Amino acid sequence: MGEVRGRPFPRGPLLGAAALVGFSLFAAAFLRDPVDPSKASTNVTAVASRDLRFEDQSDGSVVVFDAEKAVLVDVLPPASNGFVRATLRGFARDHKLQETGGDKRQVEGPKPPFRLILWSDGRLSLQDLMTLRSTELTAFGQTNVEAFARLLPSRTAAP
Repeated sequence: MGEVRGRPFPRGPLLGAAALVGFSLFAAAFLRDPVDPSKASTNVTAVASRDLRFEDQSDGSVVVFDAEKAVLVDVLPPASNGFVRATLRGFARDHKLQETGGDKRQVEGPKPPFRLILWSDGRLSLQDLMTLRSTELTAFGQTNVEAFARLLPSRTAAP
């Protein structure tokens, strides 16, 4: 056992901590709410969506365009919108992997846009139409969801 300034560390707190860790591991592994596939939501539909293009500017800002209508949606100033930028960096990394041999599919011309989707169950997701990778934005908290939700066609469509 460890010692605290020449005295042995009391066994009670050590055993209590070990029991708490053990119970936590047990609870995480076995006491989860089971998912019943028959009750899974199969009627989820897209409530709103928008295909977006993001373009980096020389001043560090990011310009967001509606890919379908080719209209300006927003300009993200430099050193702001960290969650949006981090999410896009993750997708950009996937693009580079795909272009350098991961998938060998080459995309001619401009890259396909990203699709931002608000689902009827309140989830918000961003799908990369090039790699078909999708990220559930709702998992990152309300503030981060709002950073993307404001890019939807109607600001009232935010979850």
